[in-house]
Amino acid sequence: MKKYLSIYLIVLIVASCVPGSEQIDRNKELEDFLNNIEEENKKDGPIIYSASWISSNFITYDSQKVITDYGTRYTLKSLERSREASAYDDLSTSTENRRMLNILKSSFVMPPPLNKELASELSSITTSLEAMYGSGEHCYEDGSCYDLEAFESIIDNSRNPEELLKAWHGWHEIGKPMKPMYMRMVDIGNQGARDLGYQGLSDLWFSKYDMPADDFLNETDRVWEEVKPLYDALHCHVRAKLNEHYGDDVVPESGPLPVHLLGNMWGQSWSNIYDLVYTEESQQNSVDVTKIIEEKGLNETEMVEYAEDFFLSIGFEPLPDTFWERSLFVKPRDRSVVCHASAWNLDPANNDLRIKMCIQKNEEDFVTIHHELGHIFYYQAYNHLPTLFQGGANDGFHEAFGDLLTLSITPDYLTQIDFISEKEASLAKEDPIGLLMKQALDGVVVVPWALMLDKWRSGVFNGEIDETNLNSSWWRLREYYQGISTSTERSEEYFDPGAKYHIPGNTPYTRYYLARIMQYQFHEALCNEIEFDGLLHECSIYGSKKAGDKIISTMALGESLPWQDAFENLTSTRQLSGKSILNYYAPLKDWLDEQNKNRTCGWN
Repeated sequence: MKKYLSIYLIVLIVASCVPGSEQIDRNKELEDFLNNIEEENKKDGPIIYSASWISSNFITYDSQKVITDYGTRYTLKSLERSREASAYDDLSTSTENRRMLNILKSSFVMPPPLNKELASELSSITTSLEAMYGSGEHCYEDGSCYDLEAFESIIDNSRNPEELLKAWHGWHEIGKPMKPMYMRMVDIGNQGARDLGYQGLSDLWFSKYDMPADDFLNETDRVWEEVKPLYDALHCHVRAKLNEHYGDDVVPESGPLPVHLLGNMWGQSWSNIYDLVYTEESQQNSVDVTKIIEEKGLNETEMVEYAEDFFLSIGFEPLPDTFWERSLFVKPRDRSVVCHASAWNLDPANNDLRIKMCIQKNEEDFVTIHHELGHIFYYQAYNHLPTLFQGGANDGFHEAFGDLLTLSITPDYLTQIDFISEKEASLAKEDPIGLLMKQALDGVVVVPWALMLDKWRSGVFNGEIDETNLNSSWWRLREYYQGISTSTERSEEYFDPGAKYHIPGNTPYTRYYLARIMQYQFHEALCNEIEFDGLLHECSIYGSKKAGDKIISTMALGESLPWQDAFENLTSTRQLSGKSILNYYAPLKDWLDEQNKNRTCGWN
């Protein structure tokens, strides 16, 4: 009897180790679910992206109607997928499948509840907000009307404070009608986020970084504290130089900077006032890329070809013919388009890659083109992966790779592409402060702006900011983080956040903060990889296949692994750090500290 009992127990134990039929059935269901999504994405994705492309390039009643309908249907389908993905939370499955499920659940930026009427309303609002921005213009009593490009031309180039303030006020008029629509959108989005199991939109947005949301936010604050002394020193110097130029009545010696005087509509870059803030005699040795573009008579397409050449030099494959045939490089004269520069991956299976950009023949857009092609070549590197993994390791990676190559636009690089002579490059390198100042006025200045924008938006999502203090909270945060303010009172009648594309366009902005930090970490790691011997800001990876291999192998991972794994593949560390940006700008920081010795720095 004991013998038979022992055999029975052994059989029982073995049987208990074999997956039950229910487990097997659910795993089969999951495989079918993910396979169906893959097939649907390949079939429907290109059509949806084409509809979106048309709505951005032909802003008409009909194009907006079409994309609203597509947006509604696609959103509802995505919601159904997210809810079905949640049903497998307790299932034991492969790491790859689990990652796909998590991506499905957290893929939304502004989700509606699973309700057709609310989904339709939300789609209509988001489409209208983007169209309002893209076709936005302000008309004066004399009948003259200005769109963003016209206002930006004034902001970028004028030195008349009254003219600058008028242009700044004019563009910010477009935000007023957006306010009620924006708040209704947030209300619906919060309902949708809660339906997906999140506390709200803020929880949804910051739960996508392969770590708890609170830990991630603590990391961003920690890194900002590392970078802040550099920004503060730059702010102090810029204010002093603007005070010298405009006088105490326009720019006081203490306090925040007037936003309309900073050479950028949003004060997120100060590169257009470089000539005011760095006026040493040695500035005559600086490189004027805008002037070179004019002298060479380059057209918009040729500017893009120079950027492509950089990627080819480090080992990337050439862009397909369709990129050149289907991209938008020049603003059309016969229709309204969303001119905000963007990169598109319309049909990954067929490598249908495009950029949409109203290129201006200047240095700023020459750099922006390199940035946009960073996105394009990232798409090309990971388009072989399953569709759910066709994305950046986190949303900052795409922007970081876009920004990365801009650090390699050095005098030596400009010599290699025959923009300047070796003698001109040597003269430019004799004045590292001039070079670093020009870059810092963009690369450092943007960091607190990129951090504060989503802090404001998170406050709106959480209800800490409401209709009574939307605008005042915007300017309170801008002053706190950036030391920037307006010269006139901005009441709650205005909705100044709406004058920045990423607010009505619902584009998360933390990605740009991450990108600026990672950009310098990537650059330093690659320069170490190629054993560059010199100051970090003089390093260019142009022509280095060794650096290209690191970049391509990291890009090719897409979103298939936690971002820390991809980050480690390129940098040999898993932690964000502000030290690389400090290393890059070390000569400038020393110089700024010397200049600021007898100045009042900081702002209240």
